[in-house]
Amino acid sequence: MNTIILKLLTQRIAIALLSLLAVSVVVFAVTAVLPGDAAQEQLGQDSTPEALAALRAQMGLDVPAPQRYLRWLGGLLRGDMGQSATTQMPVTQLVGSRLPNSLLLAAITALFSVPIALSAGIAAAVWRGSWFDRAASSAAVAVVSVPEFLVATLMVVVFAVQLRWLPALSYVSDIESMGQVLRAFAMPVLTLCCVIVAQMMRMTRAAVIDQLEAPYIEMVQLKGASPLRTVLLHALPNAVGPIANAVALSLSYLLGGVIIVETIFNYPGIAKLMVDGVTQRDMPLVQGCAMLFCAGYLILVTFADVCGIVANPRLRHR
Repeated sequence: MNTIILKLLTQRIAIALLSLLAVSVVVFAVTAVLPGDAAQEQLGQDSTPEALAALRAQMGLDVPAPQRYLRWLGGLLRGDMGQSATTQMPVTQLVGSRLPNSLLLAAITALFSVPIALSAGIAAAVWRGSWFDRAASSAAVAVVSVPEFLVATLMVVVFAVQLRWLPALSYVSDIESMGQVLRAFAMPVLTLCCVIVAQMMRMTRAAVIDQLEAPYIEMVQLKGASPLRTVLLHALPNAVGPIANAVALSLSYLLGGVIIVETIFNYPGIAKLMVDGVTQRDMPLVQGCAMLFCAGYLILVTFADVCGIVANPRLRHR
């Protein structure tokens, strides 16, 4: 690895860490100004001022905001997300119990969406202008234009209410067979795949077409290379960076779209836990989940940047 690539990689990682620090300030500030109070929510509206003040002191809510932020940030650096204001359990323990479910949903979605999107995007780029390209591009635009909550609602209405093929809610605690796995994950995965496949396919198509229109491809074709060899051995290796960027940015959508999907299908994941924390005004829980989502997004985007830098032939061979 040459000095230029190493320098660029160091810069990208440093930018990601600084971005995560800035995000922590924004997350803490936003949750601090949200209406409601965890102590008031826990004691109810009939609580006495003395009891409310005592509980606020116990939760550390009577400390100035900058001091609370520094204490919270120090805990994050040690791997301690604090204590839930409603259950009095460590936020790390609550998140750890739900994280495998969210990772499983994301893994299954990626397992289906990435091969389909890359294959469709590359095929549309190779046969650009054909009926397949026009049909795939039109379908991708149509799917991207539909919000994921509408897709999820339509799936519930069609497959759960009308046809009664699948359950309206996803239960993952009592799965014992492959059939139950399919029934539990079918609608959440299909809902997430709709938008992810459409976005990833369009970005992959654009990246491959950009390489196929480059001057070196014309030279490869003049030397007698077949269309398949031109795409697989020349265009695709140089499109690895943009394609990795497309995959990472599309998969980062999971971190936002999964909130709506888990809520609609009552899936026991991190997003559902975060929504419950907002409802109960459990700010430590909301802050921990929000930082986890932001960290995941930054990791994916940084990974895409790293792939683009490493795959750049002008940097690699300098």
